[in-house]
Amino acid sequence: MNMTSSSFFGLAAVAAAALTVSTTSLRAQDRGTDVQKAVAVLQSASNSKVTGTVTFTKAGEDVKVVANISGLTPGKHGFHIHEFGDCSAPDAASAGAHFNPTKHQHGAPDATDRHAGDLGNLEADASGKAHLELTDKAMKLSGDDSIVGHAVIVHEKADDLKTQPTGDAGGRLACGVIGVAK
Repeated sequence: MNMTSSSFFGLAAVAAAALTVSTTSLRAQDRGTDVQKAVAVLQSASNSKVTGTVTFTKAGEDVKVVANISGLTPGKHGFHIHEFGDCSAPDAASAGAHFNPTKHQHGAPDATDRHAGDLGNLEADASGKAHLELTDKAMKLSGDDSIVGHAVIVHEKADDLKTQPTGDAGGRLACGVIGVAK
């Protein structure tokens, strides 16, 4: 290995360590901050054409969720927050399972006993576009159970709202990491 290769790999290692530290610091910092708004920009996964944005805005003790997604097949698609803020795998499997800090069963978004990441279904129209607005009582933008730093996933099939632990929603079509917004 020559000096240039050695320097490159050393610099890459330092950059990776800095990214890990800054991401960790951001999550720890957000826990103590009163986050008012967050956003996820969804990118295609599993060779799909699905993209979109999801905003999360504090509304009193609740969180208002607004999703605008395109590139879907018409019909219902499972819509969840997952445990890791990692969309690096081609199929978005790196995002892990549903975000479930309270260890509840999978359920509908209006159920009292459900994963914090259970958002139900988006419904795409004939042109493949879906718009969803809901107010969620279980979701948090701040504190130990904050959704900030986790991933939003849109699935290929409808969430049946009962099958454990995922609602039988199928593959992952899009993934985006939730970050703090102004």
